[in-house]
Amino acid sequence: MKTELIDRIYECSFVPELWPGVLDDLANMVDASGGLLFAGRDRVLNWTSSAVLSDVFQTYVSDGWFAKCSRRICLMTQNQPSFFVEHDFWTEDQLNETPIYRDFFRPRGLGWSAGTGLVMPTGDSIVFSVERQFDRGPIEQDHVQTLNELRPHLSRAALIAARLSLKSASGASNVLALMGLPALVMDESGVVVEANSLMNELSDHVHWRAQNRIALTDTSANELLWASFPSLKATSPEGVHSFPMRGKDGRAQFVVHVIPIRRSAHDIFTRSYALLIATPIAARKAPPVELLRSLLDLTPSEARVARGLAAGDSVDDIASSGGVSRNTVRAQLQQVLGKVGCARQAEVAVLLSNITLGQTDAVN
Repeated sequence: MKTELIDRIYECSFVPELWPGVLDDLANMVDASGGLLFAGRDRVLNWTSSAVLSDVFQTYVSDGWFAKCSRRICLMTQNQPSFFVEHDFWTEDQLNETPIYRDFFRPRGLGWSAGTGLVMPTGDSIVFSVERQFDRGPIEQDHVQTLNELRPHLSRAALIAARLSLKSASGASNVLALMGLPALVMDESGVVVEANSLMNELSDHVHWRAQNRIALTDTSANELLWASFPSLKATSPEGVHSFPMRGKDGRAQFVVHVIPIRRSAHDIFTRSYALLIATPIAARKAPPVELLRSLLDLTPSEARVARGLAAGDSVDDIASSGGVSRNTVRAQLQQVLGKVGCARQAEVAVLLSNITLGQTDAVN
């Protein structure tokens, strides 16, 4: 995995005019023509693409294809935090009769893609895709895996870009104000450089210490926060940069995202090293799939294990339903425990079975 590309992905969080170049690089990695990013909230759509696809997708939006695109609907309703390809949804015969492919993509020489949908707890709905020429054939699974390894970074960067409406911000204060979420920026030693007023609403969760430092009252979340800092320096793919923050009752009330500030983004955030934002979640009985999308560092297999635990399934049940060994599930469970800051299997089950995200709409 290329550290430089990951750095550039995070740079795009705050400098959205750089997205087309990053989308080009994503497409090149999987032998595709170009890439796309759609972000919607409150029925307002913002999007950007590789230059080579700009005219095609301007038509896609202006001629109403976006609103009736069955591919987008399929992506936004998937339980797995993953990229998907056409044959995950349709047979060859069904593709031949699907209007968006038959009447839009294929006449323009396209027709194969890998895409992912993100329903954020903020109300933002995001779609990433890479588009391949039809005569090249479907995108292979090893290329899907490459995209999945980048997906947590893409997700966090896209959340920020979506909150900024894919527009450049004039400075740190402007960015923090536009977030609409509790947010602050810290320097490399963890000192808070600047915070927005919404951070005042987190007094039960965030304690201010001497010399402008903070501590999270949820000790597991606090450990994950400070453990994330060394991995941010190398933009490590193994680092945990998104995790739940619990209240006094043990239920998760926020998902915390720690986002590195990279490259030209330092022109906006002088002296800053990372942005911390807290996205709110609420409690109810059934565990939503969106939670696992917001805990962005869960792999598809880890998300399946977490969903099973939340539903009350045993390790044996999860192994049987997934067609994998008990030892495989146990190994995946250990990864989940580390990523959500829990010590025991039962704690994960309680955590996940009592949280949901606010009501969100798919990109529209």
